[in-house]
Amino acid sequence: MNLDLDRLQPYPFEKLAVLKAGVQPPTSLEHISLGIGEPKHPAPPFVQEVLADNLDCLSNYPTTKGMPELRQAIAGWCERRFELVSGSVDPERNVLPVNGTREAIFAFTQAAVERKDDALVVSPNPFYQIYEGAAYLAGAEPHYLNCLAENGFIPDYDAVPEEIWQRCQLLFVCSPGNPTGAVHSIDTLKKLIALADEHDFIICSDECYSELYPDEDNKPAGLLQACAELGRHDFARCIVFHSLSKRSNLPGLRSGFIAGDASLLEPFLLYRTYHGCSMPIQHQLASIAAWNDEAHVLENRSQYRHKFEAVLRVLQPVMEVKQSDASFYLWAKTPIADDEFAKGLFEQQNLTVLPGRYLSREVDGVLPGAGYVRMALVATVSECVEAAERIRRYIESL
Repeated sequence: MNLDLDRLQPYPFEKLAVLKAGVQPPTSLEHISLGIGEPKHPAPPFVQEVLADNLDCLSNYPTTKGMPELRQAIAGWCERRFELVSGSVDPERNVLPVNGTREAIFAFTQAAVERKDDALVVSPNPFYQIYEGAAYLAGAEPHYLNCLAENGFIPDYDAVPEEIWQRCQLLFVCSPGNPTGAVHSIDTLKKLIALADEHDFIICSDECYSELYPDEDNKPAGLLQACAELGRHDFARCIVFHSLSKRSNLPGLRSGFIAGDASLLEPFLLYRTYHGCSMPIQHQLASIAAWNDEAHVLENRSQYRHKFEAVLRVLQPVMEVKQSDASFYLWAKTPIADDEFAKGLFEQQNLTVLPGRYLSREVDGVLPGAGYVRMALVATVSECVEAAERIRRYIESL
């Protein structure tokens, strides 16, 4: 077997299962999970109808490149959402449908990394663990940039040594961030583009939480938007990943896209023809309907906004926590060690949260996720409020 498989760490939820093993929570309380970032709002009925009406497509092989109508819907959405020049996103050259961002992030890394002894994939820390695993299995080393409170949970890119940028082949940007919900400013994205030009690396911007923001007048900026403001309509060295999982409550559809630099997407398409990961036709048709509708996304944001307000009202008197810039996560500081907090909360309140240390790696003596827990506000409003009340009771008992 590939020896790099031995370098992979257990996934955060495997570590969480070990932490909870043997613990008996109170049976009088129904279990509530804020651990996994799996949307629980209902899938849009019109998307379900499109799926149901096209089950006869099961008898046809889908193409790797996807339907032209889907690529056109994605290109149109990108131009509307990120205020791009009309026609600047070519459906033939700048867009590929993918089976969710997780699959695409991993696959693109395998296709893009040149196997060299000093190859680096640079990642935020804490981070989405696929960045790390993709780097190892592509033959590169991950290099972590700490995301600390004093810098708004955004990496301090100015502090990165020149030697790291010179070895960097891919830079992963996660904005809005998982787990912190922090959003990169458009000026920061422009700075990264300049660095990519200077040192010839690819920026991979994971933007799958971009549509979950609290302020309708303050949308998170995107990497393609930064390119457009710089007049770089070829999106050189820039790749973005988007998904319907969070935006449209469709995690089971496994539908997203990768877009950006056509000179990078052309060889990636070749890779995918061998990879064998084309999207089922009925999923493509359902995706077209989802990308072309914004009403359900507005309603989705409204529900999350209501949950954040209700939960923060309960927690802020006893806990250091605030509204995230975007996403459906709360990144909350714990009064005791984060793993002990998560274990005690499960033991006493039958409630699951994810310790921040499981989402980060120690760098220069600092474990940036330690002392925090990630709470995914994906359950119903009533369950989220009940969860907040249990957390408050647990904190008050310490």
